[in-house]
Amino acid sequence: MRTLLTSAQMRSADQFTIANKPIASIDLMEKAARTFVQCFLRDEFDTNKSVAICCGKGNNGGDGLAIAHLLIANGYENIKVYIINFGKKQSDDFAINLQRIEETRCKKTIINQASDLKNLKADLIIDAILGSGLNKPLSGEFEALVLAINKLNKKVYAVDVPTGFFAEGKLPRDYNGIKAYKTICFQRPKINFFFPESAIATEKYEVVDIDLDEAFIQKQEADFYLVEESDIEKILQPRKLFSHKGTYGHALIIAGSTNTMGAALLSSMACLHTGAGLTTACIPQSGLIGLNTNLPEVMALPRDEYTRVENPKKYQVIAIGPGLGTEPENEKLLESLIMANQAMIIDADALNILGEKPDLIDKLVANTIITPHMKEFDRLFGEHDNWWDRVQTAAEQARKLKIVIVLKNQYTFICLPTSKILINPSGNPAMAQGGMGDILTGIIAGFVAQKYTATDAAILACYIHGKAGDHLAHEHFVVTASQVAARVSKEIKALISK
Repeated sequence: MRTLLTSAQMRSADQFTIANKPIASIDLMEKAARTFVQCFLRDEFDTNKSVAICCGKGNNGGDGLAIAHLLIANGYENIKVYIINFGKKQSDDFAINLQRIEETRCKKTIINQASDLKNLKADLIIDAILGSGLNKPLSGEFEALVLAINKLNKKVYAVDVPTGFFAEGKLPRDYNGIKAYKTICFQRPKINFFFPESAIATEKYEVVDIDLDEAFIQKQEADFYLVEESDIEKILQPRKLFSHKGTYGHALIIAGSTNTMGAALLSSMACLHTGAGLTTACIPQSGLIGLNTNLPEVMALPRDEYTRVENPKKYQVIAIGPGLGTEPENEKLLESLIMANQAMIIDADALNILGEKPDLIDKLVANTIITPHMKEFDRLFGEHDNWWDRVQTAAEQARKLKIVIVLKNQYTFICLPTSKILINPSGNPAMAQGGMGDILTGIIAGFVAQKYTATDAAILACYIHGKAGDHLAHEHFVVTASQVAARVSKEIKALISK
């Protein structure tokens, strides 16, 4: 897993690399500029376009000056640099690159106040004004300057981080920084790129490697880690000769009601395709025809208002909640399972029941997995007005309750009892369809049934769920939950065969 660092830690990684590679800071800046330009040219290969590069006087601005020099060397002829001269301080590497740019044919304009930018005309803008480390909103001339740039409605590429964006920590409600089309960032994505509030600051981002010392980075103490495909390949276990259905466990899916049998079918289908040896769906009597018709491999445990799960320990995993309903009988069923000291996967309506009975939350068994979306999470643990605080609460509750919290979003946060926060990178907006959460629950259940730990099951399920959706999105504008469930086994096969 890739350690995600704060801006202060990234500066330490820069300094360590400079001291131990060894490499001069100006050469590291040149390397960063070169990788930025390589990425930029893949998007913007038309060298006839005009480019305005706005450079502050720190190292971010030094990057911008080096980028200007390299773009000229790559055939861009209409480059203009705007030096943002709002203070006396400048970094040494900025000064070196300023001297270099003055020796070229690149046009240069000094901006002493925001109003000086009124004549900026360019097809593209590169933002190299302020780097990471900012922890308060822009004000004064910087705020006015950024407002002027945003009003131009041009495609903006940000160097490492959009000016005014916080690399980590709570993001302000009223963002007043650069609104970039794309951010090209160095060595690691910024932690806040994974939070929904970042969408206003950058439409997309791409990470480029600038040869910082990876061993040093990976050794840093961190709260956030990014799941990689190599992690999935290490966790997944191939099936062995002489194994049988009993080897791969028995999953019980308690889901569905008269009007929401689809949720039960989707969860059961996903569990089946993930590889559980046996899958039983605890469903209302009215759903038996639908289950037998669509999923003949899945056994049924008919559910009525008096249902109690006899001997719950015979199941390797119990998942409860998709389409269940919050009727009193379901509340009693959930409570009976919790009181039976049964670790479960709890989703959807079962989470809503917990939200109404907070005393049950503290009784959850260690290694229980809960899978809330934003609203379900806030019903459980209180209202939050930003995602940073919400994720911090999730991490605290996972540690306190000794459970795994899968907080669902575009980038899902997997919060572990160890206090680590794992970020799942797979998945895409084409998956914004009903039933996706039911599929995820079924996949997690399938892995837990096969005796993967709660942590490993959550990591595998989130990644494979999203990866299935990513592959389907190459062919479909919208991806349905049924399509994802049907593709899960193929994704597992591809990953385990590498």
